[in-house]
Amino acid sequence: MIRSLRQQFNSRYRPEDYRHLLRNLDACVRTHVSFRVAETPTFFPKSLLDEMASIGAELTLRLVEDADYMAKSAKAIPEAWCAADQTPHPHFMTVDFGLVKKQDGSLSPRLVELQAFPSVFAYQYVLSESYRAAFNLDALGPLDYYLGGNNEAGFWKQMGQVILNGHPPENVVLAEVDPMHQKTLPDFQVTADRLGIRIVDISAITPQDRPGRLPRLCYREGKHLVPIHRIYNRAIVDELIQKKIHLQFDYRESFDVEWAGHPNWYFHLSKFSIPYLDHPSVPPAVFLNEWFDGKGRDRLPADREQWILKPLFSFAGKGIRFAPSEEELHAIPGAERKNYLLQQRVQFESVIDTPLGMTQPEIRILYLWPDGEDLQPVLPLIRLGRGQMMGVDHNRGQEWVGASAAFYPLQS
Repeated sequence: MIRSLRQQFNSRYRPEDYRHLLRNLDACVRTHVSFRVAETPTFFPKSLLDEMASIGAELTLRLVEDADYMAKSAKAIPEAWCAADQTPHPHFMTVDFGLVKKQDGSLSPRLVELQAFPSVFAYQYVLSESYRAAFNLDALGPLDYYLGGNNEAGFWKQMGQVILNGHPPENVVLAEVDPMHQKTLPDFQVTADRLGIRIVDISAITPQDRPGRLPRLCYREGKHLVPIHRIYNRAIVDELIQKKIHLQFDYRESFDVEWAGHPNWYFHLSKFSIPYLDHPSVPPAVFLNEWFDGKGRDRLPADREQWILKPLFSFAGKGIRFAPSEEELHAIPGAERKNYLLQQRVQFESVIDTPLGMTQPEIRILYLWPDGEDLQPVLPLIRLGRGQMMGVDHNRGQEWVGASAAFYPLQS
């Protein structure tokens, strides 16, 4: 993106530095990073990152403050997984963008998707610092990667505000399905190390009745049950359903516990939101059931090669189909069509010059939203790819692709 920095990095690149990066990452996160890490960070103008952060915040607030939309999105939450005691706003937000070229040759962000769910906040901090150290990025000039006026201390202060909310760390848990075998374990480990919280399997969380008071939730430490005051929720309902995970507590019941990342927000702000967003950065979309009813067809281009079909509530790109045929659309049962989205496919620009050719970035802006404060962008996360899909699972067997970080030059 910034030609001078790109050229300097490429000319100074040494494979042994990349190997050092991978070794250092594994050491910092106390486990093996099993997804692919790109050989390079990226270099973006701060103004472009700020533009994406501003758009993402605008879209998020537009949805959260729209009572009619919130009522409609609530109906999309599976009844058995509509959690009690929803918070007024999400605590975590991620908004993904690609870049398109305008007629004047400049680049402009286009929304890929948005999700009110935690991403790898802690790991992304470690990855960014590891790039800086392994490749001696300071030799390229003063560079930074924090957004929203943050620095390391400010970032971790906000993480503590959102995740701990003043509670003792031993009473706060990071809850996930079989967390020690998730690809995101590196992020869990860093979060637990920095904040002192426990990592627990959500299926092991135990309810405890208290006569005359709300029941509470506990985790087991040795022979003792430890009360949970706040849950940093990393469990995705899709996975709970698909793996038929049996929980010892019911999402629909009220407990004396707080959620850092209330489960309902995963549904409220998601691909479900896209048809309700009228914004220059948002490619037009229509729900599949409405398309079959003849509604919103004028939103999509006539050329089906420019269509993309997305399941609403899948994670990591599962179930996405490019240029879906009439047969594929009709094969989806009528009752399930409300859970799919037809969207205009946007051709994103490949703007990262690597030794293996131009490579496409997907830029994710990570936000935190502490109680009583404003939604704040904190970090960018980058995924590099040269295929149709940008996720780390879709670029196997390639080099100079995968998870990456974004740096911008500081003004002198």
